[in-house]
Amino acid sequence: MKVLISADMEGTAGIVHSAHVTPPDHAGESGIRNNAVEFDWARRLMTEEVNAAVNGALEGGATEVWVTEGHGAMRNLLPPALHPEARYVSGRPKFLGQLEGLDRSFGAVMFTGYHGRAGTPASILAHTFIGIIQEIRLGGIAVGEYGVNAALAGHFGVPVAFVSGDNTVVAQVHELLGADVVGVEVKRALSSTSAVHLHPEKARAEIRAGAAEAVRRAPRLRPYLPKSPIRFEVDVAKPDLADLATLCHGVTREGPRTIAYEGTDMLDVWKAWLVIRNVMNSRMP
Repeated sequence: MKVLISADMEGTAGIVHSAHVTPPDHAGESGIRNNAVEFDWARRLMTEEVNAAVNGALEGGATEVWVTEGHGAMRNLLPPALHPEARYVSGRPKFLGQLEGLDRSFGAVMFTGYHGRAGTPASILAHTFIGIIQEIRLGGIAVGEYGVNAALAGHFGVPVAFVSGDNTVVAQVHELLGADVVGVEVKRALSSTSAVHLHPEKARAEIRAGAAEAVRRAPRLRPYLPKSPIRFEVDVAKPDLADLATLCHGVTREGPRTIAYEGTDMLDVWKAWLVIRNVMNSRMP
């Protein structure tokens, strides 16, 4: 079985602040200063959690493991420190984003370092893709990056088998996809920037065991397939962003800050979302 690990950063044990997840060459844009040391150890923790998932997947019976970098500029993992058996997909833009490389030859997708959806209270660094997004709904159901990616994986017939992160993202994934998805809670959020963590070694041990179990469960899991046609709704931070989004073909205005798109399948929706997001980003610094 081929397995794709989609690796984000905010859900890693030990990480609680933007200074941990913002590369120093971008930190000034966020008003962060002198975070090079914190970012360095945070990316090492991220890399080690990914390695734990690779080890577990192989122990569970995976024959091939791909790791797709999914945070920020998508070049945070340390290539020399990655598991030698993993194929590494990094950089951006990537057409499938956090799932680049996925096709129907894979048997499972795993999420490591994932975070709760935008607006989640007491959730570490919760957001959905970019800060201007307040909520995304698929078929009327509020989802985070985990939900959009699960539906995109479902388009290729691939189920999500595993998620690691804080307690809120594990709960949200279980609510959307069911309790059979293996969830590893590496920290319990106290606020958006504070948490009670497992020690990194303990977190890695649990991720490794969970990933092995996820591969064993994967054959009986079902892909996530929202009912077609798929209605994709987005609440944005300001009306002028919605103004821009409605310039995109097929996008309708549903409220002062709400836009919608209806697609025949999730790949259609995903392509539209890439265009919408890039158009709105044209107004960002």
